[in-house]
Amino acid sequence: MNVEVRSLIQPVGVMRIVATILTCLSFSLVATVGYVSSSYWAWCMFTWCFCCFFTLLILILEFTTLSTKVPFSWDDFTTAFAMLATLMCLVVSIIYPTFFTCKTCYYEIGATLVSWLCFGVYAGEVVLTRLRPSGQNSGFLSTVPGILKMLETFLACLIFTSLDPDCYSDHPGLQWCVAVYCLCFILAILIMLPTMGQLLSFLPFSFEKLVIIYNIVAVMMYMTAMVVWPLYSFNNGRCANSAWNKLVVVTCMTVVNFIIYTIDTVYSIRLVFCTQDH
Repeated sequence: MNVEVRSLIQPVGVMRIVATILTCLSFSLVATVGYVSSSYWAWCMFTWCFCCFFTLLILILEFTTLSTKVPFSWDDFTTAFAMLATLMCLVVSIIYPTFFTCKTCYYEIGATLVSWLCFGVYAGEVVLTRLRPSGQNSGFLSTVPGILKMLETFLACLIFTSLDPDCYSDHPGLQWCVAVYCLCFILAILIMLPTMGQLLSFLPFSFEKLVIIYNIVAVMMYMTAMVVWPLYSFNNGRCANSAWNKLVVVTCMTVVNFIIYTIDTVYSIRLVFCTQDH
């Protein structure tokens, strides 16, 4: 089996090694403190584990040259992962100190500082990968629609983290909102999979127009959730047991995701129809 040592000593490779060490360190510091029964705590731990595992996996695959045999655009995948990891580390670097640190919580403060370093390293990797010569970032996830799709799914994950089943279990309106979040999340993932696997040429229909239809439906669905969720969740007695900040997070993320879906729709329509006209 061939090995590619250069993948470890080039700037991007060094950054990935550093990111692997830092994410593992953040996870270890928080694990040392002990388990906390909180969905936000679980999300922070998941983020550090997720970033550490996939960064290490990327290093191994590139070192063993197995990355050249994957059935999708490797550069597109690594660039997209770096952007996603940057966003995830930024969010947990804000969430964790907000909810779990104090003036004497030295392990928690240390984990926060290391997490911010992780954010900086991943952001540096994004800058380096985006500075490739024109034409090398041609994959879907490196384009504006791909980045918007990743944002949509990421914000949906934040919404899922903040949902409390006791709040919406007996309320049809709030259940509809949860259904909106779930359906749009699943469909966004299903849209990204064939583009990553470069399977669009095998589809018997126009994939771009299907995406436009989905985006329009998603905008309409999120528009209803943007009205229904704050209207009923803040006035629902069962939601009184939920932390106020969780209800606010779901409301804000719903609004932000509605805006992103709207931008995605407008950009997709412009990309497909205006390009065809020219």
